[in-house]
Amino acid sequence: MPRHKGDHDARRRDVSAAVWRVLAEHGFRGLTMRAVATEMGATTGLLTHYFPNKKDLVAHALTLLDEHRAARPRPVAPEGLPALRAALIDILPLTPEAAANNRVWVGSWDAALADPDFAAGHAGRYGRSRERIRAHVVAAQRLGELPASDADDVAAAVQSFTLGLTVQALFSPDEFPAERQVRLVDEYLASLGAQVR
Repeated sequence: MPRHKGDHDARRRDVSAAVWRVLAEHGFRGLTMRAVATEMGATTGLLTHYFPNKKDLVAHALTLLDEHRAARPRPVAPEGLPALRAALIDILPLTPEAAANNRVWVGSWDAALADPDFAAGHAGRYGRSRERIRAHVVAAQRLGELPASDADDVAAAVQSFTLGLTVQALFSPDEFPAERQVRLVDEYLASLGAQVR
């Protein structure tokens, strides 16, 4: 009996869910065909129908990571500094789910650095993130909340601050609880705003 497209799509969703569970629990280092097959209660032969090799599996995992990030509800705030703050808060590992997503994201760096195609994909993702931050910076500058300066440089610095804070919070969650992360963001943004004359 021929397989229906609905069956194929449902199986692909099952595979994707298993990939995500393996990533969340074991990171990219533990992402193997065998681990995903075990998570599904299936054979590696079934997986090769979807992913002929490990590179294809990792590429799918990176796509899933993008999809999970894009599907998350985003906070809404007035433009300018409040919107910039909301965007930064949204990145941080403030909840167990956000921490798990960030662990998967940070874990993907090793795979990305080892492969030029994955590295280019990550560079694009960070570039798009900087562009979103830049739009908030420009709005804050227009409103007089931030000093007039190179918005690209400000966006790069803001992104770097936030990613650095994220990594510290992942490695030292007791030292960087949610309240401290939020306070550090607020203090950082206040220091940027204090430069307005």
